[in-house]
Amino acid sequence: MQTAEYIDRVLTRLTFWGAIYVAAICLLPEIFRMFYPSIPFNFGGTSLLILVVVTMDFMSQMQAHAMSHQYDGMMQKANLRNYRR
Repeated sequence: MQTAEYIDRVLTRLTFWGAIYVAAICLLPEIFRMFYPSIPFNFGGTSLLILVVVTMDFMSQMQAHAMSHQYDGMMQKANLRNYRR
């Protein structure tokens, strides 16, 4: 029972903050248009959300790539690269 309550609490928090994040990203262009009508802001909420997600995915892939190169270097230092049982 405690595990189910814990998972429910974690998922509720993730859903709440995720919804706040998505709403903020989607409403940001409208807020800019309302307060600064003379400055053209050509991105809508959906396109801005797509840009943010693609950028986050790109950064995640770059970090994974950097970690794999770091892992290869550690394997070479430990001389485990060509290790056979």
